[in-house]
Amino acid sequence: MRKTPVLYIVIPCYNEEKVLPVTAPLFLDKIYALREKGAVRDESRILFVDDGSSDDTWKIICDLAKKDEHFIGISQSRNRGHQNAVLAGLMEVRGQCDITVSIDCDGQDDINAIDEMVAKYMEGFEVVYGVRSSRETDTFFKRNTAQLFYRILNWMGAEVVYNHADYRLISSRVLNELADFKEVNIFLRGLVPLVGFKSTQVFYERHERLAGKSHYPLAKMLGLAVDGITSLSVKPIRMISALGFAVSILSFLMIVWIVARFLAGATVQGWASTCAIVCFVCGIQLICTGVIGEYIGKIYLETKERPRYIISDRTYETENSDSQDV
Repeated sequence: MRKTPVLYIVIPCYNEEKVLPVTAPLFLDKIYALREKGAVRDESRILFVDDGSSDDTWKIICDLAKKDEHFIGISQSRNRGHQNAVLAGLMEVRGQCDITVSIDCDGQDDINAIDEMVAKYMEGFEVVYGVRSSRETDTFFKRNTAQLFYRILNWMGAEVVYNHADYRLISSRVLNELADFKEVNIFLRGLVPLVGFKSTQVFYERHERLAGKSHYPLAKMLGLAVDGITSLSVKPIRMISALGFAVSILSFLMIVWIVARFLAGATVQGWASTCAIVCFVCGIQLICTGVIGEYIGKIYLETKERPRYIISDRTYETENSDSQDV
């Protein structure tokens, strides 16, 4: 039987001055409720990760930390993206807690699912994925593109949990192993399953934002999709090889047909067929070059070994209060 755990709720924030005053009390109430029923210990905390916000997000976090000791916060030196913000929070607390739950601050993810996540941890699970039970609140476009995204990832060989974003419980044991993954281009939805360990799922209903607006427009979602595919799978490269082989066979057959027509004296000079073939082959080459370039670009970034995040400020003192580059 496991002992009552210390829980840290890790919440990435980017320009969330409108929603933080609304959702912060909800997270605090959840910590108190879990503590009262003996599910977590009083040392549990709520960690806000300010991802280089340009509004008053960090000021609000600091004010919250002054009002209640259960609120703590760290600030990145600049905006580095949602995935790096989540990772920064997880790595910051992995030596201070037994379990972490990462969740967005907009109130869309049902915080009551945390109760079941903690219960699953007590049953022996090391990772508990929060999975949406439906996508009725999404627009038709977002619902279908999201489902297509998960299908493509699985088809590409990337191990991801269907309809799971970054709402999950991870034990300190898994976090310690996750820390050994040093790649700069991170996609946590794919990295966490790669770590392994005993896992399960908790289903919940996703709601509308409680305040403010989404900071994940179509361009960012497409970027996340590309990062997910190229970070976890080499299948696109293999597809290019297969495509190149197929085009080569077609080209060889075309040459045989042209020579046969020439020997039969049935050739007619014209530009239509020539232009069509040239355009087709050039288009294929450009697409292939783009995919290969995406992988080369990621290799370039990985070889530089730049830090994935830099913590510039904290609302609390640590043994080493200087910035951390990881």
